[in-house]
Amino acid sequence: MDTTAPLTPDESKTRGQAQREAAPRGAIAKVSDRPADYDPVTRLMWQGETRQPDLLSLRYSRMLADPMSFYRGNALLMAEDLVRGSNSSLEVQICGDAHLANFNLFSSPERRLVFDVNDFDETDQGPFEWDLKRLVTSLTVASSHLGHSDAQQERIARTAAQEYRLSIRRFAGEDRLATWYSTLDIDAVVTDLGGFFTENAIHRIDHVVAFASGRDTRKAFAKLIVDDKDGPRIVNRPPLLVPLKDLHESGYLTTGDLERLIAGYARTLSHDRQVLLSQFTPVDAARKVVGVGSVGTECYVVLLLGRDEFDPFFLQVKQAGPSVIATATSHESMMPAGERVVQGQRLMQATPDVFLGWHSVKKGGSTRHYYVRQLFDNKAAIAIDRLDESLLVTYGRLCAWTLARAHARGGRGGEIAGYLGKSDVADDAFAEFAMAYRDRTLSDFAALTSAVKEGRITLAT
Repeated sequence: MDTTAPLTPDESKTRGQAQREAAPRGAIAKVSDRPADYDPVTRLMWQGETRQPDLLSLRYSRMLADPMSFYRGNALLMAEDLVRGSNSSLEVQICGDAHLANFNLFSSPERRLVFDVNDFDETDQGPFEWDLKRLVTSLTVASSHLGHSDAQQERIARTAAQEYRLSIRRFAGEDRLATWYSTLDIDAVVTDLGGFFTENAIHRIDHVVAFASGRDTRKAFAKLIVDDKDGPRIVNRPPLLVPLKDLHESGYLTTGDLERLIAGYARTLSHDRQVLLSQFTPVDAARKVVGVGSVGTECYVVLLLGRDEFDPFFLQVKQAGPSVIATATSHESMMPAGERVVQGQRLMQATPDVFLGWHSVKKGGSTRHYYVRQLFDNKAAIAIDRLDESLLVTYGRLCAWTLARAHARGGRGGEIAGYLGKSDVADDAFAEFAMAYRDRTLSDFAALTSAVKEGRITLAT
């Protein structure tokens, strides 16, 4: 048995404070310069070379819908910018793409409505501040899109950074198990936050949640299913949803490939989940287009039936490649990409999907990696464009609290709290960074817009 004594709270705090010499908190504010020959459009096109070519025009179309949509797809560009900056060595499991739209409401295994990070395609080991920079910048970009002033945008970013700093300090002072089991249960938000929000703020949380556009699972299933002579099958709605039997583009998995993938993936589940999954039979599969940044990567939905045709169940099979963090740092993960996503989600998310697992398949002379989860679990996303400044402040605080909890689960909350300190030095630096990176985002957005006019990229018609 390892008898190495863990760091005491004071030792963790001191170790975190020592980080300020190599990475001063004020340096957080600086956006690194890019190499003279760096072209954001070229980097996005390079990223597209590993994606399905028939979907690239759709990817660019979604990114150019507005600056926030572009930001959702620019994770590689930002990761490369972050690597070039001044960074702490306080590495934890990070989301890698912690923008505000990647926080959602969904049902926990106990069927409670919870709020958490819900996208882990880019999860990896990295400095904690990369996630927080990604979050606060997304708040300023969204705030800018909503027509808020610079002062409003900066306030929203600073408040979120402050929330993270205070929350990570709170988690650092809690018992390990208390942090691990802490969730943002919407039905018990006062208890879960321990009075951290005022009654007025909690009232605003109710308003934020009211703007969640959710989907009842059975109603969502019904929209994806059509009655066929052989029973329920997946509807054909190209290009967003195309059954494999109707998919004529090359490079995708076949029905046989997916059957083998599901069989292999099942072995990554706990025994009780394997028994549950064995009670469902796969009957159909389709390619599905999801998100913005993910467009062009392979994504499939598999329809399974349980007791009978009135007992449908969908699994989502999503391709996993190297994270943008690994690409930017030239670091190669020691585990398959699908497993990286799953293990990162299990570590950061308080209530991960009980059907979350992974598998790899050989296709066309190469090995492809995938992770699998439920397609729907009463998931709901907040309608950001319906939030005013006050509600966006509240939403940013919710995201920051959740991110702090996710980082603290890895055990380095005390060091992060020691580094950030009790003053508002780090808060101001994160807010300044957010405003500066907002400007870079808008510049990159304009560059991609110009690339369309120049014929470098094409949009979906």
